Amino acid sequence: MSDDPLPPSSPTPAPGRPTVRTAAVIPAAGRGVRLGPGAPKALRALGGTPMLVHAVRAMADSRAVSLVVVVAPPDGAGEVKSLLDTHALPERTDVLVVPGGESRQQSVKLGLDALPEGYDIVLVHDAARPLVPVDTVDAVIEAVRDGAPAVVPALPLADTVKQVEPAATPGEPEPVVATPDRSRLRAVQTPQGFDRATLVRAHETVTDDVTDDASMVEQLGLTVVTVPGHEEAFKVTRPLDLVLAEAVLARRRLNDGF
Repeated sequence: MSDDPLPPSSPTPAPGRPTVRTAAVIPAAGRGVRLGPGAPKALRALGGTPMLVHAVRAMADSRAVSLVVVVAPPDGAGEVKSLLDTHALPERTDVLVVPGGESRQQSVKLGLDALPEGYDIVLVHDAARPLVPVDTVDAVIEAVRDGAPAVVPALPLADTVKQVEPAATPGEPEPVVATPDRSRLRAVQTPQGFDRATLVRAHETVTDDVTDDASMVEQLGLTVVTVPGHEEAFKVTRPLDLVLAEAVLARRRLNDGF
């Protein structure tokens, strides 16, 4: 890791606060069927570069992140490593590629198992969120440094939300049973940040199939806190998301030389 002083926008330890090291785990073993046939979602091109490369760079852009563990498809670790080797990544950040499991939860656990000792904070980031700004990454890290066992970036909801009774047949009308108070709801993004020991305990304890790692920590009875998310940290899931991501990337390159 570079010995250069940290820029003002990066998390800087307060005087007397011990230095902690941060690693990021990126599960990228999914097929991404909602984007249609072709390469796995993480390997789809965005601005001519695979989304996975953008996601790794997004984590490495934080001066606090010194290791990124990419969890590849079970039979594709070699292909992913070769792919990453062909793209420029920040030299101060090490990148490790390991084979994943059959589910996201299994893949994150395998990524955790691959972490060397000495990393106190772990970020878990979706490869399909390639454009998360570094300020969001740093805010998550800083909140964990301040003592939160689990932190998620989140945005208020713009739309009214309805709770429904699911239809027996897909496509049939569904009756509305409640309208939750939107002011108390948040759309959660990644990277999610954790005290390493807490996340390891969650993966060793919680066996339910979950959609994110923060919910596993919730099941331990611990408090998960939010920090402000960012509109550009959206998840690329459907073809329209890819169009939007291309537009955001083009604007960045035009305005910021990204």
